[in-house]
Amino acid sequence: MPRVMWMSAVEKRLVRGLRVLREDLWTGKADPLPPSVWLRWLPHGLVVLVAIGTTIANGDQFGDGYNLGTEYALVCALAQGAAVAMALRWPVPAWWLSMVTMVVVAMGARTQLLADHVAFNSPWPWGPPSLVAHAVVLFLLALRVPVRVAAAALALTALVTWVVQGLIGAANYSSTGTLAVALFAGVVLLGTALRGRREARTQLVEQAGITAEERARRTVLEERNRIARELHDVVAHHMSVISIQAQVAPHLVENPSDELRENLDGIRQNALEALTELRRVLGVLRSENPEDPYGLGAPGTGAAPDAPQPTLDRLDVLVENTRAAGLKVNTEISGEVLPLPPGVELSAYRIIQEALSNALRHAPGSEVRVELTHFPRGLQIRVINSAPRRPAPPSPGAGHGLLGMRERAAMLGGTLMAMETSCGGFTVAAFLPRAGTADGTASLDDTVSDNSADSDNSTDSPGERP
Repeated sequence: MPRVMWMSAVEKRLVRGLRVLREDLWTGKADPLPPSVWLRWLPHGLVVLVAIGTTIANGDQFGDGYNLGTEYALVCALAQGAAVAMALRWPVPAWWLSMVTMVVVAMGARTQLLADHVAFNSPWPWGPPSLVAHAVVLFLLALRVPVRVAAAALALTALVTWVVQGLIGAANYSSTGTLAVALFAGVVLLGTALRGRREARTQLVEQAGITAEERARRTVLEERNRIARELHDVVAHHMSVISIQAQVAPHLVENPSDELRENLDGIRQNALEALTELRRVLGVLRSENPEDPYGLGAPGTGAAPDAPQPTLDRLDVLVENTRAAGLKVNTEISGEVLPLPPGVELSAYRIIQEALSNALRHAPGSEVRVELTHFPRGLQIRVINSAPRRPAPPSPGAGHGLLGMRERAAMLGGTLMAMETSCGGFTVAAFLPRAGTADGTASLDDTVSDNSADSDNSTDSPGERP
């Protein structure tokens, strides 16, 4: 009983292996040879020349060498040459055609050898031109098909060669079977190695593209987390004010009703719960980098967690620090200065700060002009720097400059443009609506999603700034 089961398992594996072999080798699927990286279509032209050369050489070998007759020799030579050319697009059918041609020619030459109608010691079963043609076919096949298929084709080629030469045999010939099998094994090994190298290079390029996309996506998420951490203080301040006002309101009214007290208590309770949830969310964001809770730079350089977020009131300090770093900075404020929401002031300050930082990094020694224009609908910001006076050193930055400014402007429903000037400098221009959203109605998700495509492709680099 165990022997029967063992035989059944062997039969199943044998049937499965034969089925796989049939699927691999009994196919007419097109698999074009891709153009070379450096030489483009030159390899294809060389293969066509080989096909023409082997056709001419085989015509002479089959006709004069094997004495097969003009018509017979011409048909077989054309078939062998066609197999070489077919291998550029249909490698497996080309291999079959080359094998069948070899068997037909070998059997015809065997008849002439046995009848002593052929010169003594003629190469058989593979003539020199046929050997070269089949080697080219196997090489082109190994370049395109999996290793399993190439190995199967090589094994069947060796098996047919052994059957024709070893089992069937002939007389008065010079054996080329061993040389042919060794040559075929070498070209299949070379083709398989080149195919593996090409696949590895393709995978490397694909992986590099995926890595670049992931890096851009991660940069977007990091910048949005940074903005969320900063805006937390603004929102938390308003929620705290609401809570305090709801708590104080009953004392400002003489004999407040129970309904009023209950509603104000509910408002205060909801504000406190919302503030608690905000702190929890911020705790998750801060846990990514506890040493830099606001994401403002390396440890020791960022703002303290409890420090107030900067507004335009601190613009003079920012400008003085930039001047101390080696840039000549001029400021110009025009228009009627009206109160701005805290979120707008924070974003305006950060945009100016990032633009000045990029001018320091990419345009050392330049002159910078900061222009703030107040309009009834919002605030216009322009930071313009002249051409650098000396080459900029390589920037170690992570490329958050343009992306961060675009995210901040989009969050408020505003716009931001960055472009080179005709004199070799750079301009950053932004408009932030006073209402904090486009036309006072657009939401954060809408504006950010509309600009996400631009943001993904707007990271800093030494060749693109700010």
